[in-house]
Amino acid sequence: MERTHIAELGKLVGKEVLIKGWVDVRRDQGKMVFLDMRDVSGKVQAVALPMHIEALDVAQRVRPEWVLAVRGNVNKRPEKNVKQGVENGDIELEILSIEVLNEAETPAFDISSDGREINEEVRLAKKYLDLRRPRMQRNIKERHRVIKLLRDMLDAEGFYEIETPLLTAPTPEGSRSYLVPSRVWKGTFYALPQSPQQYKQLLMSAGFEKYFQFAKCMRDEDTRGDRQPEFTQLDLEMSFVTREEVMRLNEALLIDLVKTLFPEKKIQETPFPIYTYQEVTGKYSSDKPDLRKDKNDPDLLAFLWVVDFPFFEKTGEDNIDGTGEWTFTHNPFSRPKDEHMGDLIEKKNIASILTTQYDVVLNGYEIGGGSIRNHEPLALRRVFEIMGYDSERIERNFGHMLKALGSGTPPHGGIAWGLDRLLMILFGEPNIREVIPFPKTGEGKDPMMGSPSPADPSQLMELGIQFKKVQ
Repeated sequence: MERTHIAELGKLVGKEVLIKGWVDVRRDQGKMVFLDMRDVSGKVQAVALPMHIEALDVAQRVRPEWVLAVRGNVNKRPEKNVKQGVENGDIELEILSIEVLNEAETPAFDISSDGREINEEVRLAKKYLDLRRPRMQRNIKERHRVIKLLRDMLDAEGFYEIETPLLTAPTPEGSRSYLVPSRVWKGTFYALPQSPQQYKQLLMSAGFEKYFQFAKCMRDEDTRGDRQPEFTQLDLEMSFVTREEVMRLNEALLIDLVKTLFPEKKIQETPFPIYTYQEVTGKYSSDKPDLRKDKNDPDLLAFLWVVDFPFFEKTGEDNIDGTGEWTFTHNPFSRPKDEHMGDLIEKKNIASILTTQYDVVLNGYEIGGGSIRNHEPLALRRVFEIMGYDSERIERNFGHMLKALGSGTPPHGGIAWGLDRLLMILFGEPNIREVIPFPKTGEGKDPMMGSPSPADPSQLMELGIQFKKVQ
């Protein structure tokens, strides 16, 4: 007999079926045993009756979280026993036989609750159990639906989904990169990408015109509630576009996403209001203000755009991107506004140069940022010169980009959404760890896998790596 998913049982009243799943709740009433069974599709109440002796014997010894194959008849419940508003509340599975597929130890914590009362590190150490709870199942399934909808919408707009490498070279994105040593080329390192920034621009040089991917990004930085060592971006890039065209497309994607999958949510204002950086910081003392008129309403979504950011800012003592007087505020590959291109080329009035950067903000969080890019090699070279990079370093780190831009690269621009951060807000969760299947702790550790962990000495020897104590 083929397996039937629990969600389909309501259409099979009077039929004999085979379901497979977990014991969610067990209630032993002596002469009969009730088992609430669940699978990925839903839940149903099953009952082992005295007339089916073997099935009753097995039901009396099973416990919650055991994995069973249950054969039974789908029966309508008597009218007085119907549970209104409960999934499959009008049917019951009369158990004919039970096969135990796997027994289970007593769970380390209650998985029937929403889990908020449980220590987070305990939950992360047993994440495979934590993911069984209804709230986490809902979050991960809804994450899938969001990604699928966005993928379909972008496909309809003529975008191509293109994967870019995870082993790449360090880039000045404003954070530290995770380094991966090369076994073949000892003493050299790959970097895990902080973003696909260079690759997506190279795809524009290659002529694809519209690119996107759901990209894994890794940044070795201090973590917080809306940040992780690795996270997911919806990354996209477009050729022959203006700033306003990129903003318009992304605004439409966000509105359609909310209307389709989150109809209970209300967008406070459309079109999204647009503020310059100077306006928003002057009025709200923040470049990502929460503009909700009622901050107690979790279903109210206040989007806004922030534009006209300063291109450069003075460096601090902890600047890791060079020894120059200036560093970028958002992205070194951004293009200045047209009226400031002359100052960039001549490297003057640096503090006054504004970039084509645009950020989209939701309820006090930056959920996306992008810009029109420098598609001319001289303009990009000037950015790195202003940052204090000498010619040798520019060629070493970015010679490939300069050559590509000089090969006939079209004007282009794009954006990257912080997908986890967006989902955190839409799902009403307190941090992004609640919307990621296998997140790290706030300190960047994985208690379940025990990472990060020391490498085996033989691996270090093969890589040509030795550790020395730092005094």
